[in-house]
Amino acid sequence: MSRISVPAALLVTTALAVTLGACDGGAGGAGDSKGSAKDAPRTRIAVNLTGERATAGAPVVVTLTEGPRLRQVTVTDDKGGTLAGKVAADGKSWTSARPAAPGTAYTVDVMDSDGGAARTGFATAAPDKVNKLTLAPGKNTTVGVAQPLSIVFDHPVRNRAEVERRLKVSTSDRTEGSWGWMQDWSGRDRVDWRPKEYWKSGTKVRLDAELNGVDSGAGGWFVRDYSTTFTVGRNQVVKVDLDAHRLRLLRDGAVVRDLPMSAGTPGGEKASWRGRTVLMSKEGTINMRSETVGLGDAYDKMVDYSMRLTWSGMYAHAAPWNAAYFGNANRSSGCIGMSDANARSVYDQVQVGDPFEITGSDAKGTQALNNGYGEWNLSWADWRAKSALR
Repeated sequence: MSRISVPAALLVTTALAVTLGACDGGAGGAGDSKGSAKDAPRTRIAVNLTGERATAGAPVVVTLTEGPRLRQVTVTDDKGGTLAGKVAADGKSWTSARPAAPGTAYTVDVMDSDGGAARTGFATAAPDKVNKLTLAPGKNTTVGVAQPLSIVFDHPVRNRAEVERRLKVSTSDRTEGSWGWMQDWSGRDRVDWRPKEYWKSGTKVRLDAELNGVDSGAGGWFVRDYSTTFTVGRNQVVKVDLDAHRLRLLRDGAVVRDLPMSAGTPGGEKASWRGRTVLMSKEGTINMRSETVGLGDAYDKMVDYSMRLTWSGMYAHAAPWNAAYFGNANRSSGCIGMSDANARSVYDQVQVGDPFEITGSDAKGTQALNNGYGEWNLSWADWRAKSALR
């Protein structure tokens, strides 16, 4: 474990303070015109965290043990950051709004109401384990009206309520939404923020994940903050009718494309999923192999205009080999296939985050919550119940 070095001048006891004169600001200076030392203001403080290996995760509490009232408290770290905080009503203590982070040296500077000053310092122990995360959507992106905020953690999160409290979502139109926890398709812990209804076009969204200094539990400490911003783009919905074998693209409620398609073969694992899913990515031309989705050696093809809808491998894409079935039968291996021209038309117009609303009886069930973004298949009450703060 690494050792955090704190400057020797800062390693004072919690009862010791550097005393500055009220007039000239010099250490130990006189407080009146005669230079009488006994009249100089004395300021002493105690800090709840001390030494070179203090335990992280708790707020910094500075207590005035000698002096009139706290006027200003500044707590800075060795990375140039500052801990915000608040002085108590009686003026005798100050508490930071956020916890001390692991592996960090802090300097505490105090000024009291008479001009007396004190300084001390401490350092927190380095973390045994660090937890990191991956955010979606990416920073400064434009997405469709169904795109959730999604956070996947590298390691398990046991202290879910504390982590969720540190996730601040702000929107330009005060959109109502809620966090919900799940296990990602990858097996890792994940938390998503979904609006109550689809986003309004033009909404600007910001996430501030103020996690530095938070213990995730068995998964280790967070040692930095994260943020992302995005804008909601065009109001578009793709409606797929498995029984009618049609795909319609609607913009602001009006149909702009109505196309024949062929979806998954009903009656087995090759059937498509139904439900409200979200376009995860536009992947262009990719190699699709049946063994990757548990269908043996049924196919191995280069596929154009590929639009991913689930982690399990359901896409909308070009499928010219299935042309005989477009508009009249579902005969694919689970994906939504179209002609080259129609697939290109859809691909060029859809946005990551657009909802695909898939209906019909020719399905093998409803898309699972974690198989891509399946949260839109839950009622608002059921989604909110997945928050760690409910």
